Amino acid sequence: MELYYNQCMIITIQDKSFETKEITQLYPAAVIKTGYEDETTQASLEWLDTESKGKVEVVGYGIFVHLGEDEKHSFIFSTRQEMDEEVGRIAAQIQQRG
Repeated sequence: MELYYNQCMIITIQDKSFETKEITQLYPAAVIKTGYEDETTQASLEWLDTESKGKVEVVGYGIFVHLGEDEKHSFIFSTRQEMDEEVGRIAAQIQQRG
């Protein structure tokens, strides 16, 4: 017998609410300049901490939420500390309701 645990819960990031069952990806990342005009891209925090060695310009930090292939939400913060605080609030919501 297989048991599936699929509790539907709502998490809120800033003022936006999401049903967890609809989230396909949820991750923090740095937002860095690509070097081409004002173009930016996401980079993993692990890569930033271990590999970038000051070679990139960080313009912010973000929490990114994907709901399937077509719907994406970005929450951008000026500092890593601000992003980390929001990540902590998300984790607390999940722990409370889990």
